[in-house]
Amino acid sequence: MPAIMTMLADHAARQLLDFSQKLDINLLDNVVNCLYHGEGAQQRMAQEVLTHLKEHPDAWTRVDTILEFSQNMNTKMIRGTERKQQYYGLQILENVIKTRWKILPRNQCEGIKKYVVGLIIKTSSDPTCVEKEKVYIGKLNMILVQILKQEWPKHWPTFISDIVGASRTSESLCQNNMVILKLLSEEVFDFSSGQITQVKAKHLKDSMCNEFSQIFQLCQFVMENSQNAPLVHATLETLLRFLNWIPLGYIFETKLISTLIYKFLNVPMFRNVSLKCLTEIAGVSVSQYEEQFVTLFTLTMMQLKQMLPLNTNIRLAYSNGKDDEQNFIQNLSLFLCTFLKEHGQLIEKRLNLRETLMEALHYMLLVSEVEETEIFKICLEYWNHLAAELYRESPFSTSASPLLSGTQHFDVPPRRQLYLPVLSKVRLLMVSRMAKPEEVLVVENDQGEVVREFMKDTDSINLYKNMRETLVYLTHLDYVDTERIMTEKLHNQVNGTEWSWKNLNTLCWAIGSISGAMHEEDEKRFLVTVIKDLLGLCEQKRGKDNKAIIASNIMYIVGQYPRFLRAHWKFLKTVVNKLFEFMHETHDGVQDMACDTFIKIAQKCRRHFVQVQVGEVMPFIDEILNNINTIICDLQPQQVHTFYEAVGYMIGAQTDQTVQEHLIEKYMLLPNQVWDSIIQQATKNVDILKDPETVKQLGSILKTNVRACKAVGHPFVIQLGRIYLDMLNVYKCLSENISAAIQANGEMVTKQPLIRSMRTVKRETLKLISGWVSRSNDPQMVAENFVPPLLDAVLIDYQRNVPAAREPEVLSTMAIIVNKLGGHITAEIPQIFDAVFECTLNMINKDFEEYPEHRTNFFLLLQAVNSHCFPAFLAIPPAQFKLVLDSIIWAFKHTMRNVADTGLQILFTLLQNVAQEEAAAQSFYQTYFCDILQHIFSVVTDTSHTAGLTMHASILAYMFNLVEEGKISTPLNPGNPVNNQMFIQEYVANLLKSAFPHLQDAQVKLFVTGLFSLNQDIPAFKEHLRDFLVQIKEFAGEDTSDLFLEERETALRQAQEEKHKLQMSVPGILNPHEIPEEMCD
Repeated sequence: MPAIMTMLADHAARQLLDFSQKLDINLLDNVVNCLYHGEGAQQRMAQEVLTHLKEHPDAWTRVDTILEFSQNMNTKMIRGTERKQQYYGLQILENVIKTRWKILPRNQCEGIKKYVVGLIIKTSSDPTCVEKEKVYIGKLNMILVQILKQEWPKHWPTFISDIVGASRTSESLCQNNMVILKLLSEEVFDFSSGQITQVKAKHLKDSMCNEFSQIFQLCQFVMENSQNAPLVHATLETLLRFLNWIPLGYIFETKLISTLIYKFLNVPMFRNVSLKCLTEIAGVSVSQYEEQFVTLFTLTMMQLKQMLPLNTNIRLAYSNGKDDEQNFIQNLSLFLCTFLKEHGQLIEKRLNLRETLMEALHYMLLVSEVEETEIFKICLEYWNHLAAELYRESPFSTSASPLLSGTQHFDVPPRRQLYLPVLSKVRLLMVSRMAKPEEVLVVENDQGEVVREFMKDTDSINLYKNMRETLVYLTHLDYVDTERIMTEKLHNQVNGTEWSWKNLNTLCWAIGSISGAMHEEDEKRFLVTVIKDLLGLCEQKRGKDNKAIIASNIMYIVGQYPRFLRAHWKFLKTVVNKLFEFMHETHDGVQDMACDTFIKIAQKCRRHFVQVQVGEVMPFIDEILNNINTIICDLQPQQVHTFYEAVGYMIGAQTDQTVQEHLIEKYMLLPNQVWDSIIQQATKNVDILKDPETVKQLGSILKTNVRACKAVGHPFVIQLGRIYLDMLNVYKCLSENISAAIQANGEMVTKQPLIRSMRTVKRETLKLISGWVSRSNDPQMVAENFVPPLLDAVLIDYQRNVPAAREPEVLSTMAIIVNKLGGHITAEIPQIFDAVFECTLNMINKDFEEYPEHRTNFFLLLQAVNSHCFPAFLAIPPAQFKLVLDSIIWAFKHTMRNVADTGLQILFTLLQNVAQEEAAAQSFYQTYFCDILQHIFSVVTDTSHTAGLTMHASILAYMFNLVEEGKISTPLNPGNPVNNQMFIQEYVANLLKSAFPHLQDAQVKLFVTGLFSLNQDIPAFKEHLRDFLVQIKEFAGEDTSDLFLEERETALRQAQEEKHKLQMSVPGILNPHEIPEEMCD
């Protein structure tokens, strides 16, 4: 083996790539073997040889030899990165069809076409071969479809009649042809966007519709006459793909619907695909075929009742069913949901169909009980639609409260009357199956243990939102019934007949989810019962797990009803004291949830805590501050921080400034005592700031300040001022410690716990300052008193530090200050730039990955200056301005989406700002305009940047508009000062031709014309770019009619004329020399 390998290394590549001699199949086999069974370097070498061969322009001429003579099955199955078994020879072929077809001579195209068709016919005519070579034939079919996209209808007008004719000669050939037609339909109607140009896609769709009758006759012939089950199945699968685009007459004016229902729906092998076809038809929204829809519904329901009698326990049947039986239940839910959403009202109106409608709803209820989330989501979509529709028809018909209206039953609209019994069952269903809301942190895991949830389950959160919305509509429709169901279920929890964690959870989640859907009086009565029962349960049940579950439900419900708490102070106080009690409960998740609920209630009821309530001697906030030590003694640091933020919202609600200042002093007393003692020690001996415990404490105190400031807002200035200068001194001191440690031990030291704690203190300092600045309301005071000491402490330190020790928060803090202070800070921009700009740019301009946070914040700072202090940009030296522009260009070339987007945003604003500055604009255009244009085109044509296409289109449209409207008066080409529009047309055309030499002059010219004529219609401009991108992908040869240049040219000419008309209708827009003579008078 090793000897062979060495020989391969020397000769294989040369011999296989020498197209003057015959292909040595054995040698190719050896290389393939090497790829599969070799190791390391041998394997890499084999991979390289095969890749070179595949990319060779003449590689396709070897395909027939590879496919027919290779002894090694693996040659047809080379391991690709995408799929393990990609056929090597076919890969070569596919490559040539997708990218080089247009430049192959016609006779070679015809040759390849004949060859592929021959292979398909040969392989698919033999039924045993079809099964064995399934993947191979699948790949061949895809290749034929790629050829069709290039050839049909222009160079292969008879394709449809060819394939239909061939299908009548052999059943197994017919079966494969169905697959080809299905693939073609998918390529043209489902996946064409971005793969082929818009006009071409439309042309293919029209061709398909025009010739569809032949295909339909073939499908009908098979469905009526064939006894070959796999062929019939393939035909139904193909038909399913057609149904979303074929002319409606084929569906409603033929026997198609009755054939599907009578002949195939009740046959187990065909029932799934038939039901999918019926669902696709049910989704059609047209008014002229009402009778056919009614027939579709009644016939399907008749068959259903035979297949799945109404008394079936579908939930049980599903859990014991085989795969295709389970699929049938899912397809049934889709059919009923689709039909009833689209045509339910049509069935409702016919009295003779009421019973059938009720049966359909009964099926929906049975299927809704199946324990499979995907099926439940489908049913939920219908229940949501129905409840919302019934509510919107007469939103106020249940607005009278039963308490007020005595015994008489208020008028129920007739449609609601019809659905009453069904909706009651849906309510019960929603209450019993309610999904878990985001706020609930205490969950039961798969092992039946009660634990804290760490990962948010977004799927479950979305399900909860949809269920919640549905239940709210259902409650509006009849809240007496909702309350009855919930109260009964709660009663069964208390008396133990339905007690379980799951049942209690879903019930409480449902109760929490209808907050606001009841009248306030009813809500009060209901909630008082609920909370009393839950508090009673909490006393009655023993065991930590039981208590944790009940506690989490109490907390969830009280957090959902702020309106009730605001109106009932006694209850609010009881609830908050209960939360304080839960803050000492060490069960996983309970303390977290107590703090989270406390902060929600504090935000919603903040004013009530700072006022003296009836029957109280002082505001509750004073009680909290007096006992703060006891309340938080069992909490973890991050829970303490949450607690402080919650109390901060209450203090923020105090409007009397003197009282508020007094509250803030009391509130920050504990953290300030620790802070003062550390500062005192540090004054005597600065080395205390190297003690790990002390540094950790400082970090925690600052985090408390950050959260407190977030809640209190601008008035927090009294506390910030108290610690500000000491805090900045600590910042400087820790910075020196970090730098000294790095100098002594290298950059690795930044990973050590002590250094990381020191950096936390620096970061939290910056967070505190930027958090307060963003909430402050006196920019001048901030600029005069807070900014100078900050710049002094932070800027030089940032510049001097080694890159690894620079805090990215310095950049974000500066960005926040610029955004907030605007013109007040313009004078400081040069100083800020000197310190942070170049040294940060040097950290991020080597690649697109390193220092991601600095990268993001650097561009946010640029964006802030660009938006709020633009004159500062004009004041910096030209060399530095060029760096700014380079860094913007660097930004939008990033693969990090957020950075690229910011870069494009900055550039767009910059261009608009420059246009406002008459003095600077022209020299800016002369120096940078063409450069920017070139760089934007480089990202537009880079497929990894397609996400930015809308922004690319906006910028390019703006730039071409500047040129077209003569806003650029200086010549863009000083060497040869011609008209700028002509120059840019030529410049862009040359740019594109040198980048994509395979494009033809006509294509490029048309594209450039479009850039000018579409620059005021961004969506059209964007589509114009997208079409061009498709053309770049194809190596276009001589015949460009395929790219539909004529249609595009006509459309562009019309766009140009429309635009001109618009301009003529507004006096003064057109240059007098452009106005037609007869209009001048």
